[in-house]
Amino acid sequence: MIGYISDNLLIPILDFFYGLVPSYGLAIVALTIVIRLALFPLSAGSIRSARRMRIAQPVMQKRQAEIKSKYANNPQKQQEELGNLMKEFGSPLAGCLPLLVQMPILFALFATLRGSPFADVPYPVNLKILPADQIATVEPKPFTSPRHSIFLSSDNHIPIVASLPSGNKLGTGDTTKINLQTLSGESFANVINRFENGSDFSPKWKITKGEGLIEINDEGIVKAISPGDATVEAKIPGLAAKSGFLFIKALGQVGFYVDGAINWDIAILVGTFGATLLLSQALSGKGMPANPQQSTANKITPVMITGMFLFFPLPAGVLLYMVIANIFQALQTFLLSQETLPDNLQKILDQQLSDQSKPEMANAAVISSERLPFEPKSGK
Repeated sequence: MIGYISDNLLIPILDFFYGLVPSYGLAIVALTIVIRLALFPLSAGSIRSARRMRIAQPVMQKRQAEIKSKYANNPQKQQEELGNLMKEFGSPLAGCLPLLVQMPILFALFATLRGSPFADVPYPVNLKILPADQIATVEPKPFTSPRHSIFLSSDNHIPIVASLPSGNKLGTGDTTKINLQTLSGESFANVINRFENGSDFSPKWKITKGEGLIEINDEGIVKAISPGDATVEAKIPGLAAKSGFLFIKALGQVGFYVDGAINWDIAILVGTFGATLLLSQALSGKGMPANPQQSTANKITPVMITGMFLFFPLPAGVLLYMVIANIFQALQTFLLSQETLPDNLQKILDQQLSDQSKPEMANAAVISSERLPFEPKSGK
């Protein structure tokens, strides 16, 4: 499904924008905005639900406890009253459904930006080498890798797979060829020969696991030497992997710290991602009662997620998408925070803000927030 969405929805949109403005960086920006606009109703539902639950949750928890206590001996009535409570305030899970619906599109978008034309495309093939006297008992099962659309020019992209007709189990001394081919079976070598710059897309072969167990040449022919598990990777260069955009040196560049040098463009993208995530979370709390615990979590979470991307490298093109998406999310959050709440929630919010403005209530909230869940209440 992810591949279908990528090939039939996202890549055609990408082609359209690249045809208007021949810049893959601008094409990423335009593609991101179009997808976020298309998903606006779904993500808006999640934001609205989170905002309403943040207001209603204290009241809901109190009412739920009262209902369970009052109808402890009448499960049917208890469920009825809890259902009425959900109708009044909404279900806490209501905001999850829109998020789940849009996940396949977001995964497909992520996969599109991590592949051709923005980055080099790897085809890992796991091999199992068996002793020569055992391989005869193994039934051959053809192997085919997931497909990737390889861009050979701005308007030519072809789905390519790696295949082993005889399977990925070899006996010592055996040789086999890993075929890079189209879905119809035409070899990738024949495809690139039709392009003037076809040699630029010649795959690079390397052994990523099991060095010494196998050998491989530039044509993808593998020779099994010793029993064990090995992995071979064919990598096809991405058309725009080395293309720059604004301050970004290369859209396919990966890693904050490479070969002893800091990639400052990656650092700027990661830092901007963290800043926009922090902004979005700050806007989500606009007009809400202060919650010290939530405020601390909102500050720590962006730092943790941002730090993760320093050690979990992503191509610059993917980081560019994430920054643009965060800016769009912050704008969407700001707009939705201005919406009028239902009367019942507005009354609760007004009461919460009023209580918080009273010094004794504010001090009680701080004391409560500082007490850990397992700490007993003070006897003073």
